[in-house]
Amino acid sequence: MAQPTLSQVHIDSALTNASTAYQQSQDQFIATKVFPVVPVEKQSGKVFTYTKNDWFRDEAKVRADATESAGSGYGITTASYSADVFALHKDIGEQARANADPGIDLERDATRFITQRMLLRMEIQWVTDLFTTGVWANDVTPSTLWSDQTGSDPINDMETAKETILSTTGQEANTLVLGYQVYRQLKNNPDIIDRIKYTNSVDGRTVTPELLAAMFDVERVFVAKAIKATNVEGETAAYSFVHGKHALLLHVPDNPSLLTPSSGYTLVWRGVDYGMGQNNIGIKRMDVPLTNAIRVEGQIAFDFKVLGTDLGYFFNSAVA
Repeated sequence: MAQPTLSQVHIDSALTNASTAYQQSQDQFIATKVFPVVPVEKQSGKVFTYTKNDWFRDEAKVRADATESAGSGYGITTASYSADVFALHKDIGEQARANADPGIDLERDATRFITQRMLLRMEIQWVTDLFTTGVWANDVTPSTLWSDQTGSDPINDMETAKETILSTTGQEANTLVLGYQVYRQLKNNPDIIDRIKYTNSVDGRTVTPELLAAMFDVERVFVAKAIKATNVEGETAAYSFVHGKHALLLHVPDNPSLLTPSSGYTLVWRGVDYGMGQNNIGIKRMDVPLTNAIRVEGQIAFDFKVLGTDLGYFFNSAVA
């Protein structure tokens, strides 16, 4: 007896309530979290820098009656900044828009795609400008790499770094940035596990960034988890962590302000936000009549400006 087949009674169609795309969580990007963000009205400008040594010399003297007091002073220089503009767009053709199934929102997807790529560009630039050798006054490779779980001493290495910053600047390091591969080794280090297990009464299952911050006596620990594709389009796909096997200890204030020491600022130019009032990524939708397309464009302008090289301590290649 003839019966309808499955293919006759059901036509495959796209789901409208589920799809998959490899978006990285914004929590994995740390470029805008480390330095205080300073919105600027002009693309380039200068930042006043006071001469450090002038504020530490002891020049007060005993004053005899009816005589002048001892005199002193301080110098001021300027550091220039320039916020480069980075931009990227995604075009959506008229035919694609007309034929898109209900499960696809091409403009929404393009907006998320461009936003993700802007965040990645900013993260990669942060590494290029800050998370590398030749930037900070203190630039070392641990004598025993932290991946040596029995011979290394990351706790003492960190104490040395903190003492170095304090003894030359009068400021305490309060922020630690770890590449994911460094964090992986630290949270399995026997000395760290042994130190934490006596102080962690809430959760003894794993070492967390918060527990590392408490143990190293810093306010915050950022674990950099962003990844990037290292191939060009059309080549075999290849991926790597953006930040590499490094660590960076810094002093940064909670907020930008006058006469406040900081290892650096993130200067973000407001002129590229398309009037959205944002301090970071501007997203704009525009028509492209020549190709009958809609363009979703994103742009951002920023400068990761180092202002105190002695307020940073970089551990280069801290693990194997």
